[in-house]
Amino acid sequence: MHQDARPYPAHRLSVAPMMDCTDRHARYLLRLVTRHTLLYTEMVTTGAILHGDRERHLDYHQLEHPVAVQLGGSDPTDLARCAKIAAGWGYDEINLNVGCPSDRVQSGRFGACLMAEPELVADCVAAMADACNLPVTVKTRIGIDRRETWDDLPRLVDAVAARGCRTFIVHARKAWLDGLSPKQNREIPPLRHDVVYRVREMYPELTVILNGGVKSLAEAREHLQHVDGVMIGREAYHNPSILLDADREIFGADRARAARTEILAAYAEYMAAEMRHGTPLQHMARHLLGLYQGQPGARRFRRFISENLPRRRDDIDVIHDAARLVAEC
Repeated sequence: MHQDARPYPAHRLSVAPMMDCTDRHARYLLRLVTRHTLLYTEMVTTGAILHGDRERHLDYHQLEHPVAVQLGGSDPTDLARCAKIAAGWGYDEINLNVGCPSDRVQSGRFGACLMAEPELVADCVAAMADACNLPVTVKTRIGIDRRETWDDLPRLVDAVAARGCRTFIVHARKAWLDGLSPKQNREIPPLRHDVVYRVREMYPELTVILNGGVKSLAEAREHLQHVDGVMIGREAYHNPSILLDADREIFGADRARAARTEILAAYAEYMAAEMRHGTPLQHMARHLLGLYQGQPGARRFRRFISENLPRRRDDIDVIHDAARLVAEC
């Protein structure tokens, strides 16, 4: 299936899929911060969808749109089945993980190790696109291991684009599949944003999105001079307020930035509603810790929640009490 080559507007800015971070509660919070930024789920393996708790992995709140699901797998048939299922849940995009370097992911033969098998990735993407009517995108790295050549990336792009994929999200760092932990691989080897720029120049007909090391909207705007979109990762999770002006500055929307107090109040209402359905407060409140990053009282806010949640487990007033501490600063 040939997909539309025009950039999806939400791709101008997105928040990266991050394991143990971008669950549905974190995405709800981020959506209160920015209306237009594209959000991604954590990576969900094909096995988890086909044989696990499907609702736990795929459920989301309608407020989250635009929202994309990231799949992990390497079997075209399984990925096609999962793409069809995810499309039925109403996601806006299906993304294939070809960038995660963890040992667990490699043992399942997916993630960054797939860069060495571009034809297999192309088969996977084609099968997924044929199984649903959603755009299928690929998130990858600029290369793998200590190879000096960068031929792996254009080889992958050529093979996958030939099968209809029009959008590539490129993390501007090589994935080392041996000798580094995933955490170390977020810092080593150095970022090469210039390589992502080069991909954009080589493939003007494709949508190329840069990921890796972006920590502010100012940096995002600078990168947007060279690429079609920017994906922000851990900085957006640990300091979500950097996205407060995203709708206006990146998307040109006529929307005033939300106040942190309003965001906190709306998220507290959401958490209270979720608790009535059995969701533990701790599962949701942990995403709030960076909301006041860089503001007076931020440390008191984080410390109060961290120290009091374990002993006041499902007491929503912990959040309100923490907010009052910030107001006093």
